[in-house]
Amino acid sequence: MPCEVAARFLILYGSQRGQAQSIAEEICQQAAEHGFTADISCLSNQHNYNLDSEIRPVVFMVSTTGDGDPPDTAQKFVRKIKNKSLPHHHFSHLRYALLALGDTNYANFCNGGKTIDSRLQQLGAKHFYPTGHADDGTGLEVVVDPWIEGLWDALKKTFSSMATSDQQDADLSDCTQDNFHKTASGQEKNKSDLEVDLHLLKLSEADSQKGKEIKSDSSDVETLSTVLVASLKQSVPPLSQSALSVPALPASYLEVRLEQEPVPSDKDGYHEVSISKAVQLTQDDAVKAAILLELDISEQNLAYQPGDGFDILCPNRASEVEELLLRLDLQTRKNCAVQVNLLKNSTAKVPLHIPQNGSLQFILTWCLEIRSAPKKAFVRALVDFTQNGSEKRRLLELCSKEGSADYNSFVRDANVCLLDLLRAFPSCLPPLSLLFEHLPKLQPRAYSAASSSLQHPGKVNLVFNVVEFPARPEHPARKGLCTGWLAGHVSSILRPLGTPCRRLAPPRPSSTFHLPADPSVPVVMVGPGTGVAPFIGFLQQREKEREANREATFGEMWLFFGCRHKDKDFLFREELERFAHNGTLSHLIVCFSRDEPDAAGTVNRPTYVQHNLRLHAKNVASILLKDKGSLYVCGDAKNMAKDVNDTLLEIIGNELQIDKLDAMKTVAGLREEKRYLQDIWS
Repeated sequence: MPCEVAARFLILYGSQRGQAQSIAEEICQQAAEHGFTADISCLSNQHNYNLDSEIRPVVFMVSTTGDGDPPDTAQKFVRKIKNKSLPHHHFSHLRYALLALGDTNYANFCNGGKTIDSRLQQLGAKHFYPTGHADDGTGLEVVVDPWIEGLWDALKKTFSSMATSDQQDADLSDCTQDNFHKTASGQEKNKSDLEVDLHLLKLSEADSQKGKEIKSDSSDVETLSTVLVASLKQSVPPLSQSALSVPALPASYLEVRLEQEPVPSDKDGYHEVSISKAVQLTQDDAVKAAILLELDISEQNLAYQPGDGFDILCPNRASEVEELLLRLDLQTRKNCAVQVNLLKNSTAKVPLHIPQNGSLQFILTWCLEIRSAPKKAFVRALVDFTQNGSEKRRLLELCSKEGSADYNSFVRDANVCLLDLLRAFPSCLPPLSLLFEHLPKLQPRAYSAASSSLQHPGKVNLVFNVVEFPARPEHPARKGLCTGWLAGHVSSILRPLGTPCRRLAPPRPSSTFHLPADPSVPVVMVGPGTGVAPFIGFLQQREKEREANREATFGEMWLFFGCRHKDKDFLFREELERFAHNGTLSHLIVCFSRDEPDAAGTVNRPTYVQHNLRLHAKNVASILLKDKGSLYVCGDAKNMAKDVNDTLLEIIGNELQIDKLDAMKTVAGLREEKRYLQDIWS
């Protein structure tokens, strides 16, 4: 096999919010450093690749969305490979590796990637490198970074084997597992454990040597008092005295020039709409402020169903953009046109989310996520633009293998952003090109429709809590990027009608989170806090359907709602009570977690929605198991959704008198039948 062919591989990604694409592009950019040439394509662009005859190794990067579904950009590909007429050896020629992205706060962790992985295996494809499962709940980089590090050796061994053998269907998995499946003691794990827990991986000796050994220089490190504790700015022994294994310096690939006369820029696919009404749904002394926005979409003619969502593209804070410009000494050039080109000999691509000839201020405001926590590769790149020795040392610690705990504590978990790092390390002055290479695309924020177009024609309601990030040693107090921006629009309630809400995407149709097509099917809705939003749309829709067809049979509708205080944050109280009074809502079951017990001193009163589910276990089980009804859950994934799922397992186990494993199989069946649906967030 010619050497130029042997060194070329293919990267395919399926991305919903841009993370899988970003990681795929990162691998593509690093390929040349390791002696490879990479071609890259989105799975949706099927004219760019043909796996039916692909002889190159293929690296898949696949995220998960919805209720464990592959991303929208991968749906067509998944349908194609799921074709039952394909023979079992259809992909026997294919060697591939796959990194799945997910979040353990959600059900069906990494299911988008697992779906593709299992189907490729069924069709005869072979791993040349074990599958990785990256968890956004604990930090994608915990898995992504070591997985990418190990990928290069796996590719080298794969190409070496391909060059000496014509048997293209050889299983090359074993050749990589010697390094990939070793524990710290050097003992080999079971070969059946192919999908290893990458959280426990330690880099092999060969991988570790790629990192630069950096020893502490007493001339660069300030003398530490024994009373000092670790922080973003400083470390304590043993880390402060350790030699460090740091990642290789990422290769620069962009050239950024500032010219005159920028071209006006805009975001395709988004509509500017107006806020026709804003209502604060909570009392002023509630723990969280909840606000309802009514958006006027009549001119845009945007059709939606209850359960659909809308993407709002919000800007970065003007004050933060100005501070960043000032910190980079670019304030006087903010209105200059930005031209971005690849450096000579670079095989990377100019990021598509950076418009050519847009103004610098526009790009920093609308295109780059300047609030994102810098990845270790970005921290490593900042080192070379830092003058102070002790600051350099600390940045090296934060991106090193030895400093992973500090990175997690003081960067990722603390929601530290680039500006916070620049404040903490004043001698760091990165070039603009470095920001463009490492800052991700500014992503829109998704909100479920809290209305029905039957009841509010030409309008859509959205509900949100104003997210607050309290002050920490690493950063000042601040509001969530999008919720703070929206709250600012209606801060005077809130403001006169017609306040512009800059950018709203067309509705993001939900393929499943809709009312059953048959109105006689009973439904159970679980939506504490702002999780009640889509169910308001459900109930408005059902109310109008009942008015239009009084002879039809409609199934029962149960709503389990919870909040902290009945008198402070009982969202949509009057409307929900009206639904219950007129029969649209068959049962309104509420609980208030922070209210004091009533005068009767009720014992074991329900505190959270899962407690009320237990109290009504017989009804819930009957609806799901006998009446073939549907269960909808909306709200917080980290706690509520997990607790509700555990409660459901308990209810079904008790009702059917089966053990937990069989209960889990029953619940899995409900998911497969699209009768247990979730719209949850972390």
